[in-house]
Amino acid sequence: PTGIRLTPTIAREVCERTGSAAVLDSSIAQIGSQYLLTLKAVSCLSGKSLASAEAQAPDKNHVLDALGSTASEIRKKLGESISTVEKMDTPLEQATTPSLEALKAFTEGGKVLAGKGEAASIPFYKHAVELDPNFALAYAYLGIAHTTIGEPDLAASYTRKAYELRERTSGPEKYFISSIYFKEVTGNLKTAEQSCQLWAQVYPRSEQPHFYLAGAIYPQTGQYESVVEEAREAVRLNPDASISYAFLMFGYIYLDRFDEAKATYKQALGRKLTNPFFHQGLYQIAFVENDPAEMERQVAWSAGKPGLEDILLNLKAESAAYSGRLREAREISRQAADSAEQAGEKEEAASYISRAALREALFGNAEEAKRRAALALRGSTGRDVEYGVALTLAYSGDNQRTSALIADLAARFPEDTIVQFNYLPTLRAKFALNRGKASEAIETLVIAAPYELGATTASSYGWNALYPVFVRGEAYLGAHKGKEAAAELQKILDHHGVVANEPIGALARLSLARAYALQGDIPKTHAAYQDFLALWKDSDPDIPVLKQARTEYGRLR
Repeated sequence: PTGIRLTPTIAREVCERTGSAAVLDSSIAQIGSQYLLTLKAVSCLSGKSLASAEAQAPDKNHVLDALGSTASEIRKKLGESISTVEKMDTPLEQATTPSLEALKAFTEGGKVLAGKGEAASIPFYKHAVELDPNFALAYAYLGIAHTTIGEPDLAASYTRKAYELRERTSGPEKYFISSIYFKEVTGNLKTAEQSCQLWAQVYPRSEQPHFYLAGAIYPQTGQYESVVEEAREAVRLNPDASISYAFLMFGYIYLDRFDEAKATYKQALGRKLTNPFFHQGLYQIAFVENDPAEMERQVAWSAGKPGLEDILLNLKAESAAYSGRLREAREISRQAADSAEQAGEKEEAASYISRAALREALFGNAEEAKRRAALALRGSTGRDVEYGVALTLAYSGDNQRTSALIADLAARFPEDTIVQFNYLPTLRAKFALNRGKASEAIETLVIAAPYELGATTASSYGWNALYPVFVRGEAYLGAHKGKEAAAELQKILDHHGVVANEPIGALARLSLARAYALQGDIPKTHAAYQDFLALWKDSDPDIPVLKQARTEYGRLR
């Protein structure tokens, strides 16, 4: 049971049940100012000692040196070859830290991370680097944590520091730091993927490269079958790592396999595992399955939890906007931004404001959209915030400022896969559409095709999935190609688990009606308009896009 001390007797029982060969028992004793460290390997079946090693540390500051030497000695005594011991024998103080206090803070951070999530772990990792400013692995975990809570700019600074210090780590940690550096700092997803694949090849028993591929890389490129494959492998390698179940759950959600997603969650519960991502996934499933009571339960669960409350509130705001309840969405978005600010997540707060601005622009409220976009940029100029603002301004018809932001994104993120092959083509295509150049817009979006189905944002919720598809659909409408437009817009409706409650999921229905009208298919045109108007039956009556839809539908009757 949780909380029970792992005594030698219980450890041997666990060892037998897991089919292991031996238990490592350890002790540390203080003798005056010195410390005696002992490691002993005991056979699970017989209880006999297989090997032992001991070392003395002259003081507390040299305990990790002594532990490292006993580890090397016992590995040799247990039969590991001299060559592999020498190859994979980074001194412990280099692989982690020479500071016991820093190591303790780091270890506590890991425990909190597993149970309460990234936001709660950050103070422990920060304390670790305060105690040891050269603690590479702690910087790396700070980078991961800040990425997860929607602070990619801050995450990049920590990850960059970890990369600079990566030679002070062991082999697996070097791969880990390199992988997150390529993903979070340069944004080069292909290089990050290759780093993870090499990591998995060199360390085939580690689940980490698999769950990083499943959670951080393949969702961004829309490789959702690979998400499931890698997450399954991570679960197989370590069935007690909750994050692997969370990524497997999301993989099934992306593929619209909601029953399997729920079964994965139950499997994790059966192992008494918890993870904040579970609740985000449960909310998204409930949204797709039209279960408002379950959606509200997940929002209620997050209340008062820093770093989590804002995520669920934002999901609630998106759901309100999806049904045209824009005034309600504005208020909930404000609450989400306030919650993020209170949790110290300035970039995530700005991201919520930029999303609210984009909704206003998509729904036809150009001036309100531009006001909120300016407010978002005052909070952050991070990659995703700036993209959201640029898209807002493009939909608000502000071509001059859109052009300036396009140039800035292109210059600041030259290697970033998503910026270069998703964000910029989308913005340039919308910019071309604003100037009446539909054919140019369609051509501009060709390079986005391999990445257009990805849940691309670096923040905690993939709010900008399939925007290249939506803009391409608009471009075909502008070119009076109804059949091609309908095919693009249908992609959005066919990817419920990816698009979820994004506003384009609702607006695609309206655009689809226009595509059918171009084809002269009156029954399908009527049905699509009715579908959109039924979805927005409880919407605010003064939304410009709704008024326009009613006018268009009225002309058909």
